Amino acid sequence: MSDSKNLSIDGQRLWDSLMEMAKIGATEKGGCCRLALTDLDKEGRDLFVRWCEAAGCTVRVDKMGNIFARRAGRDDSLAPVVTGSHLDTQPTGGRFDGVYGVLAGLEVVRSLNDLGYETERPIEVVVWTNEEGSRFAPAMVASGVFSGAFDLDFGLSRSDEEGRTIGEELSRIGYAGDLEVGGRDLHAYFEAHIEQGPILENEEKPIGVVTDAQGVRWYELTLKGVESHAGPTPMPLRKDALLGAARVVSLVNKIALDFAPKACGTCGMLNVFPNSRNVIPGQVFLTIDLRHPDLATQDQMEQRLHEGIAEIAEEIGLERELERIFCYAPVHFDESCVKAVRAAVDDCGYPVRDMVSGAGHDACYVARVAPTSMIFIPCIGGISHNEIEDAKPEWVTAGGQVLLRAMLDKAGHLA
Repeated sequence: MSDSKNLSIDGQRLWDSLMEMAKIGATEKGGCCRLALTDLDKEGRDLFVRWCEAAGCTVRVDKMGNIFARRAGRDDSLAPVVTGSHLDTQPTGGRFDGVYGVLAGLEVVRSLNDLGYETERPIEVVVWTNEEGSRFAPAMVASGVFSGAFDLDFGLSRSDEEGRTIGEELSRIGYAGDLEVGGRDLHAYFEAHIEQGPILENEEKPIGVVTDAQGVRWYELTLKGVESHAGPTPMPLRKDALLGAARVVSLVNKIALDFAPKACGTCGMLNVFPNSRNVIPGQVFLTIDLRHPDLATQDQMEQRLHEGIAEIAEEIGLERELERIFCYAPVHFDESCVKAVRAAVDDCGYPVRDMVSGAGHDACYVARVAPTSMIFIPCIGGISHNEIEDAKPEWVTAGGQVLLRAMLDKAGHLA
């Protein structure tokens, strides 16, 4: 890559694009709310498509609404080098999660145009549908369909709390494409992303080379007891579903601590019925998120979860329904793609460290069907999935520089 060392993205243009996209669904605290397949998501998608077409890209949309913007290569029959992420956000999301990877890819295209560089292989920038999973569960469902983890009917039939399906909403906003989902070769896939944790900032390193990703398992649990009056019902005779849920939350926390330092456990949602101040709760629905980068350890954590919930339910006298609704195994990213990222960092001269991703990303599914790696940049305070999520312009630029060089390593280039 010696002849590409002087190549540079336009960091200010990338930053300006991020800020322009952040206006769509902007929140009072400086974040974004663009839930998947809402009108605001359509507005963000439309803006991305306009920018890509202005950059000379051909844009196609597949049947899961994934958007592929293609910059032709000298030999356009070759498998493309692809980069991207997502534009949908959490309800109280930030300006960088997902969108950074999409617009860093667009900036690579724009910069190659500015510099008059032709790549041997085509380059594509992708927007994956419903990465967050906050409106439609599970998360990353569209990249999952692309990789064969789910079938198309499953992906299109996922529904939100109002019963609207992904398929219906794609048609409504005009992003039900005709391109088949997956089933084609990708020469390499890179995803740039904020770290969503504090390590890079604390170590004052602007780049993380992501070698692996934690495995993730999501569960839904319903505990059923008996709702009754909070006054006349003696404590020993109660079947309090919320008490059971509280003990499950503590159990999940203990499981994660027992498998420290790489394990994580979270209960993120609780719905209590009847949710009245003077009624003993008769039913509680809650979600459980368990993560670890080792498959055997994931299995042990799951066994502990089943055994612990059974003991809690028996002690209180509750019925229980536990279902694993989402799972992907730990990911070891492609050595050649990781090597390309490391070489790009060396070219740029940035301080760097290897990392394991604690969060799930579309790259984790794409890695099933294509050589894949990720590039992390810091986020201030390690805060993400929050309106105050933030990053420094110099970090944004650094990640874009590394992405450009890594993609050229795989795509080949002609001055």
